[in-house]
Amino acid sequence: MNDANSNNNKRRVRLGEDHPIVRHGLRAMIDDEKDLSVCGEAATIAEAMPLLRKLRPDVAVIDIALGGGDNGLDLIKQAHDDRPDLPLLALSMHDEAVYGERAIRAGAKGYIMKKEAMDKLLTAIHRVLAGEVYVSDTLAARLVNKLLHPASAKESEPGVQSLSEREFQVFRLIADGIGPSEIAQRLSLSVKTVETHREHIKEKLGLKSGAELTRYSLQWAMEHR
Repeated sequence: MNDANSNNNKRRVRLGEDHPIVRHGLRAMIDDEKDLSVCGEAATIAEAMPLLRKLRPDVAVIDIALGGGDNGLDLIKQAHDDRPDLPLLALSMHDEAVYGERAIRAGAKGYIMKKEAMDKLLTAIHRVLAGEVYVSDTLAARLVNKLLHPASAKESEPGVQSLSEREFQVFRLIADGIGPSEIAQRLSLSVKTVETHREHIKEKLGLKSGAELTRYSLQWAMEHR
């Protein structure tokens, strides 16, 4: 058992994960590291932001899928805006092709999929604590290609990947079965602006009607959640 002084020397990790069993396992694994200690846990954005401000962790691990229908991308952005110096690591069961780049753009310093070996999570935590970025070779290559060839990379983006960040937010909410009025309320937009985003989404995805958009979004959600 570690004494108080050794605990004080550990880097503090804040966990954002809505599944109790997974959260317990992650905490046990992290606490077992000689230089890491979990200082707080949260399952929703409403729980997470006050904890981040109160506990002042050294790093935050955030699941893309949070409780209460919250999306980890939104938490990453809020946390990054609130504390730009805090290293954020996105943890997800979702394919990095869908969420990896968006997590980095939102402010994460790393992205790791849950299906990877758990020792890679510890490596990722140490990497972002050292001020580095942790992503797979595939995601790194995609990001570099976009940096070097932004126009051609944008033209070649398929389907949902071609959506802007705001369009992707609207698309996710459509996939949750939420109508334009509630989407507008959640995103602090006008209903007219939401309808404009819906039209742009349909155009980019080659869809002709709202019904097609709803079906497409539901199918996408089943495949990527």
